[in-house]
Amino acid sequence: MMRILADLPDEDIAWLDSHAAEQGKSRAAVIRDAITAYRSRQKDWLEQGFGLWTRYGQGADGAEYEAEIRKAWDTGEIS
Repeated sequence: MMRILADLPDEDIAWLDSHAAEQGKSRAAVIRDAITAYRSRQKDWLEQGFGLWTRYGQGADGAEYEAEIRKAWDTGEIS
């Protein structure tokens, strides 16, 4: 495990100390937990959004959509 040095405002340190004391953890453990939670949420957004429109009946095949748009462009329906 690597150590890091981070500058935090005094009010954040006070909150961190209070939160760590409530949980019976060290500052470092609370920060590690926070980073782990943040990283897991970063992965979740892709899973939550993937196929979103298909779930609501709005899915379309990408190649079909492209062909329709190109046809509309060629016929002047869109510019």
